[in-house]
Amino acid sequence: MDQVLTEVGPRLRRIRKERGATLAALSAATGISVSTLSRLESGHRKPSLELLLPIARAHQVPLDELVGAPPVGDPRVRAKPIVRHGRTMLPLTRQPGGLQAYKVVEPPRTTPAPDPRTHEGYEWLYVLSGKLRLILGDHDVVLGPGEAAEFDTRVPHWFGATGDGGAEFISLFGPQGERMHVRARPTRKEKGD
Repeated sequence: MDQVLTEVGPRLRRIRKERGATLAALSAATGISVSTLSRLESGHRKPSLELLLPIARAHQVPLDELVGAPPVGDPRVRAKPIVRHGRTMLPLTRQPGGLQAYKVVEPPRTTPAPDPRTHEGYEWLYVLSGKLRLILGDHDVVLGPGEAAEFDTRVPHWFGATGDGGAEFISLFGPQGERMHVRARPTRKEKGD
């Protein structure tokens, strides 16, 4: 942290000079006194958000560039597929615990549905392709592409592909009490509705 802070001053001076700005011009653009700007650049004043935000705005650069924030790691998730009960689950999240996301590839099922099971948690399913049968308590439904279901996993449940081609779906699973929140804009009513 100390290393990052000591590098801010020289970086501020370099960016200002690259833009051909004087301390007086930067002071006029930011409302920060020339002496404060000079102390920041020389390292005699610790940088703060109150000082850095107006400077970033005046130079039209992201705050990260002023402080030399380390590059963000690769955001791509490269988890290994998990195969369970003939299903291939591709993890879409890296963090353990909390809400977990999977893309699930379900092969066509040739055997009858096993007995529904229960466990702690809450699940949300979204069908990408194929048909997915969901048995949930007394309900027995078939979901097609673009359809979703959400349920408390303490209710006896089972789901699997139905039909010849199998199914692909997204599964979000979270601990009990943690649920998916979907927000959608209301649709506009057409004239005459």
